[in-house]
Amino acid sequence: MIIRQMPFDHPDAVKLNDQVQAEYHVRYGDGGDATVLAPEDFEPPGGVFLIAYDETGAPVATGGWRARDANEEGNLDGDAELKRMYVVDAMRGRGLARRILAALEEDARAAGRRRMALETGDRQPEAIALYLSSGYEPCAKFGHYRHYESSHCYAKPL
Repeated sequence: MIIRQMPFDHPDAVKLNDQVQAEYHVRYGDGGDATVLAPEDFEPPGGVFLIAYDETGAPVATGGWRARDANEEGNLDGDAELKRMYVVDAMRGRGLARRILAALEEDARAAGRRRMALETGDRQPEAIALYLSSGYEPCAKFGHYRHYESSHCYAKPL
């Protein structure tokens, strides 16, 4: 696997984002994640977006972080918010998400962020298991879905 930093609006990122949105729709029946994201959210030094490619050059996984500071949605100063972690079905179970997560944590730490924070839903047990096994702990809810009972938020000091 090769992991590359790419713009959030790169065609490969758009393709995989469309796939994760379709999966969210299947799991939650709500049309996908309604969180507003902009390509500039993932531009260094205030964020980064990664795409993993297989040996044929096909994009197979994504993940990004964006800088967030204290706001009305419940973020804290120094947060790096994890977004769009996704691995295509055929590549799951190979540790790829864990590799992307580690790279994102390292990048956010180098950018001076103090905490990696994320929101996921109760219909994504494999994501919850990944985060818990990677040292994340439940935290106060934040973000677009903070008022939803199905929302679960986690954080890890960087």
